[in-house]
Amino acid sequence: MIPQPADQIANRKRKGCGGGRPPGFDRDAYKQRNTVERCINRLKQWRGLATRYEKTATVYRAGLLVAGIFLWSAR
Repeated sequence: MIPQPADQIANRKRKGCGGGRPPGFDRDAYKQRNTVERCINRLKQWRGLATRYEKTATVYRAGLLVAGIFLWSAR
């Protein structure tokens, strides 16, 4: 879950019990989600993966693995 902005917290407190229940926030889960989203965004920079040109799943998976290897080795 995405953390709440400060102004939303203030508005919720101002409304009192009518402000609703604040959403839960798990800091560790958010860190893992951020890592996964950044990885997916880096993989989307590969045009063949982003546009899904390959017709078969095996060829697409092979391209995904090659892109992953290049990204991992470039760290």
